[in-house]
Amino acid sequence: MHPLDYLARLDGVAQAGLVARGELVAEDLIAACERRHALLNPLLRAVVHADFDAARARAKSGVSGPFAGVPFLFKDLVAYPGQRCAYGSRLFRGNVPVSGTPFSDRADAAGLITVGKSATSELGLLGSTETLLDGVTHNPWNLALTAAGSSGGTAAAVAAGIVPLAHASDGGGSIRIPASAAGLFGFKPSRGRTVSSGPIGADFAPLLSDGCISRSVRDTALFLSLVEDTSAVLPPLGHVREASRERLRIGVTSRSLLGTEPEPDVRRALESSAALCVELGHEVVPAPAPAVDGSAVSAAFYLVAGATLAGMVGMMTPLLGRPAGEEDLEPFTLALIEAARAASADALGGARAVFQAATAAYLEAIAPFDVVLTPTLATRPWPLGWLSPTLGREELIARTERSVCYTPIQTVAGCPAMTVPLYWTSDGVPIGTQLAAAPGRDARLMALAYELEAARPWAERWAPYSFVRLAGA
Repeated sequence: MHPLDYLARLDGVAQAGLVARGELVAEDLIAACERRHALLNPLLRAVVHADFDAARARAKSGVSGPFAGVPFLFKDLVAYPGQRCAYGSRLFRGNVPVSGTPFSDRADAAGLITVGKSATSELGLLGSTETLLDGVTHNPWNLALTAAGSSGGTAAAVAAGIVPLAHASDGGGSIRIPASAAGLFGFKPSRGRTVSSGPIGADFAPLLSDGCISRSVRDTALFLSLVEDTSAVLPPLGHVREASRERLRIGVTSRSLLGTEPEPDVRRALESSAALCVELGHEVVPAPAPAVDGSAVSAAFYLVAGATLAGMVGMMTPLLGRPAGEEDLEPFTLALIEAARAASADALGGARAVFQAATAAYLEAIAPFDVVLTPTLATRPWPLGWLSPTLGREELIARTERSVCYTPIQTVAGCPAMTVPLYWTSDGVPIGTQLAAAPGRDARLMALAYELEAARPWAERWAPYSFVRLAGA
């Protein structure tokens, strides 16, 4: 066993602490990460671009900050200087930005050392990370199962122990969904909570939140404090360091906005999580389903996504000398763009109205509660291929709605929400539980996460295809 293999078990705060105390140097953390990457990434395909030479050079130059020396990945939707940013798409495979974003600048200032880019579904569209550019990302808990998406590469890399935490973004559940599938902590902050990760279409921008996926609550809490936009019109988050003594009124429901119920394993996970909250002294009561038309929200979401993509892809036409086609984009992406272009002139205005009505109804429904408890996903993590981008648009949307029906509403309403790994099935598959709060109440959720983590620790649950299990670290 290599003498630095034990680092795989440590979260980012602990690894940075070793450097701060002079027990290790940043180059040690990067060398250990490179070893983990070399063993696991050929199996999992979690990382689509790595540059350890650049990471070592930065480590040797001297880094400072709360996460000084800790290896980090950016999802392949965000620019980082000198590293590929292909958005999971063949259309952008040659894109190498020369500059970063305010978000990546904050990560650098925190002392995180970016070693590469994590896999994403094409343009972040699908809830499974399987692309024609980079292939399939596997779930470390079961290689036949999805790592989910669109931050599937991040979730797989953290669950496998390649890095202790990594960037993720959420436009409908893309932090929470893969974190749930990988047995990790995933926190989507309130709308506007963090600094910008780059330009995006005006209609889709309000749906996007950036954060991270981690093994420990304290890693996420520290990370969000370092990327927080303190000019935002929100109650400040700051660095939440511990649980609160506040006892909460928690509303629980298993019914999705589409009127569906979860699979039996997911229901058991929800019941187990609700029982834990009761044991901890919180008041847990049934919550009525919000008066939200889930089908209308889904249709509006895909219309806005398609319109945003149409604009993005249209800008590439002069560079290509032709419209982007099937050699550039996956079938599902092309179908969404085609549907958006065929929509009526006032369709986007209608989608905005749907979002506004859904937001009002959801916030009214959750107002009597401090926190709302639901499943994260309606199903167990699905087999690879079930959300393949080569399937037809209607079939893919129907399958997505079946599994991903609890997370989009918090995105639309701008609420903070998190998935917490409190339950594993009898055959060892993780199933997360979602907790959400009103916009701006991020600190309340984070404090609750610390409490749940202490009550039912998950940090030493390692996937079969993780460095800890495979290398005996």
